Amino acid sequence: MSSPSVLVLAATTIGWPEVLLRLFVAAALGGAIGLERELRERQAGLRTHLVVSVGAALFTLVSAYGFSGFDGKVDPTRIAAQIVSGIGFLGAGAIIRQGLSVRGLTTAASLWLVAAIGMAAGAGYWDGALIATLGALLTLGPLRVISFRILSRYRPQRDRLLVEVPAGGSPVPIIAAIERQGGRVVSLDVAQEGDRRSVGIDVELAVGSAPAVVAEVAEIDGVLEVRWTD
Repeated sequence: MSSPSVLVLAATTIGWPEVLLRLFVAAALGGAIGLERELRERQAGLRTHLVVSVGAALFTLVSAYGFSGFDGKVDPTRIAAQIVSGIGFLGAGAIIRQGLSVRGLTTAASLWLVAAIGMAAGAGYWDGALIATLGALLTLGPLRVISFRILSRYRPQRDRLLVEVPAGGSPVPIIAAIERQGGRVVSLDVAQEGDRRSVGIDVELAVGSAPAVVAEVAEIDGVLEVRWTD
């Protein structure tokens, strides 16, 4: 007759084929989302998402089964719980501020989701991992296109304005002029070329206000050239 301790140990361990299966599923599901991000040339692509998913799965396995041979009580959720907060540091690195706009929020969210998928795969919760992956691919792909087409009908017109000013010129008067005509500055970048400074501005405009914006900006002292770009 086996001792109680041996029975508990047998019930709380899994063989290497099961470990391999769970890590493989985590890699496949995380890699699928990472491939979508890679095709869109995002900051975090196939390798990053795959590694995050496998890492989360391994942490979950270690948390649940790695300490089963030690005496005393072991909380199988303790290590896995830290994945939820720890992945936030990696996601924050994918968020980049460019001028007045912020990029990388979707990629950061996908990393957070991939960590959850890896945890589900590591715990053997196949249904949750698969459904979450399919939902993510649907959201990042077809749903993105559908939402863009629907919402674009109701969004203000967005164009890019290029303004040439002397070296050292400030974009503040340009932004003020755009806002006086009812426009909204979405993003802004500045490039220095010799004795000229190029200010590129992505602007959301009210319908029919483009000529008035150009005229307003052209009247600013020091503006050398102003035009819309494709």
